[in-house]
Amino acid sequence: MDAFFSVGYMVSIAVVIIFFMGIRIIRPTHRGLVERFGKYHRFAGSGFHWIIPMIDVMYKVNITEMMVDAESQEIITDDNLNARVDAQVYFKIKEDEESIKASQYNVNNFHYQIVNLARTTLRNIIGNLTLKSANSERGKINDELNRILSKETAPWGLQIVRTELKEID
Repeated sequence: MDAFFSVGYMVSIAVVIIFFMGIRIIRPTHRGLVERFGKYHRFAGSGFHWIIPMIDVMYKVNITEMMVDAESQEIITDDNLNARVDAQVYFKIKEDEESIKASQYNVNNFHYQIVNLARTTLRNIIGNLTLKSANSERGKINDELNRILSKETAPWGLQIVRTELKEID
């Protein structure tokens, strides 16, 4: 009889441990994707969630506004002068399920991709301007960069909030 009670006691302790191992809390600034055996299973909004330990994995995705520095680069302008250009891109992942999935499954390392896309886009925009017009038309350059980045990153589930040229020298 003692063996029966100790087995029951051990089983109940194991169930409690497994229950607590599966608890996940998602803050209001994040959303979650649950994968079961490596395949997308469900979307998790903010709050309390339970996953099956060792079978499910939850990936938390930050949906707050983030900033990446497009790193300073030398660009040759239309009048064959060198311009050192530095920009920042402010973006966020949209809150809906499809956008969260797209940010994780449609692009590898979107932070790195945005930096490179912003750098090449700036090179194309400023390469068609003279140095004088590039300095005087910062707003136009910001708007064009924002428009192009918004169009290109839409399939990734991202929203470009704004772009800022830090300097043109």
